[in-house]
Amino acid sequence: MIHKLLRKVFKRVAKSPVFPEPARIPVNQHGIRRERISPAACKVCTTLQERGHQAYVVGGAVRDLLIDHTPKDYDIATSATPEEVRALFRRARIIGRRFKIVHVMSGAETIEVTTFRARHEAETDEHGRVLNDNVYGTLAEDASRRDFTINALYCDPSTETIIDFHHGVADLRQKTLRMIGEPRTRYREDPVRMLRAVRLAAKLGLIIDPTARAPIRAMAILLENVPTARLFDETLKLLMSGNAVRCIAQLRAEGLHHGLLPLLDIVLGQPDGERFIRLALENTDERVRANKRVSPGFLFAALLWPEVLKLWRARQANGAPTYPALFEALDQVLDTQARQLALTRRVASDIKEIWALQPRFDKRAGQAPHRLIEQPRFRAGWDFLKLRAESGELPGDLPEWWDRFAHAGHDEREEMLRAALNDGNVPVRKRRRRKRSATVTETPTPDAA
Repeated sequence: MIHKLLRKVFKRVAKSPVFPEPARIPVNQHGIRRERISPAACKVCTTLQERGHQAYVVGGAVRDLLIDHTPKDYDIATSATPEEVRALFRRARIIGRRFKIVHVMSGAETIEVTTFRARHEAETDEHGRVLNDNVYGTLAEDASRRDFTINALYCDPSTETIIDFHHGVADLRQKTLRMIGEPRTRYREDPVRMLRAVRLAAKLGLIIDPTARAPIRAMAILLENVPTARLFDETLKLLMSGNAVRCIAQLRAEGLHHGLLPLLDIVLGQPDGERFIRLALENTDERVRANKRVSPGFLFAALLWPEVLKLWRARQANGAPTYPALFEALDQVLDTQARQLALTRRVASDIKEIWALQPRFDKRAGQAPHRLIEQPRFRAGWDFLKLRAESGELPGDLPEWWDRFAHAGHDEREEMLRAALNDGNVPVRKRRRRKRSATVTETPTPDAA
């Protein structure tokens, strides 16, 4: 009995991980001064440190500051438990079950605060995906649990020092995306890391380390085990990264698009479809870089449109009326897409509205144009129409006509409608003659009277 106990003890000691001493990089070597960090993030760190806890700005914010990008948000890693964090801030709430996280609200900004995670045997499913991970540990353990070296950087705003356990700063300077730990194990823990590798490589112009890249194509099937909500969120991040063109190319190169956009191979195999999608993605990238609003519904409508158009035309060629043919085509495409990546109800509704408006732009007579420009989704539909014209699918003057009509006064609109009719651009609709019911009134004859 004693021997068995000793064996267990020694086995546990042998398995205890040994963590390297981190590099502590001073501000004169990395250049991230406190003034460059969000005041809200600094305040959260200071509050936690004053209560005796460790607290650091971590991950993407540190990485972006190192390459002179403006971080979109800030994450804090701390030794305090979620309950201790929540108790220190008036506007704070704990979210998540798989990973407990605290959202601390400061004005319009939300700071995400996580407790240091421990190295342990986490609860997993049959594929190795972590289901529950709320065991807390040390700073070194937390760094070993991060996905990539460039995301395992900790910045202390009070001392302006970066703590680097895994040579992330050097990897960032060498434009290399390297996984912490054994890649296959880390991808099984969370298959979304494969998508994240593609997004970071495309966004930052990095080369994925060969050992991290090698297993991706074979392990892409694991994405089928990821909740659709997480897949949708990660796909949006890919498409709205400001580098959507490169992200899509990298997705195809790694074979990951089958789990997200199953129609992509079909669409990109058609010259017209490829041109349309490239224009849509370039337009999205330009808007993101200019800090303009991007609609997820519009983006997915563009990605799936070439296949809808092909099916719509095929049904019309077989004699189906315009609108029934369109709605059959769009239902088929959305059903196919939903098997891999379930779009939210709101996004699916936006997609359908944008597509359903397209045939209405062909009608430039009577009251139809007036009714169309009053539609809430008219502008989105017009933007989509313009994209179709730019790709060569439609005449270039059609979106110009509608833009003029939308901004014209009453008299000018009436003149435009008459001109469109006279130019022969508007099909004349023949009126049906109503059949008169023939009623015969017999005049009584004198004899009958």
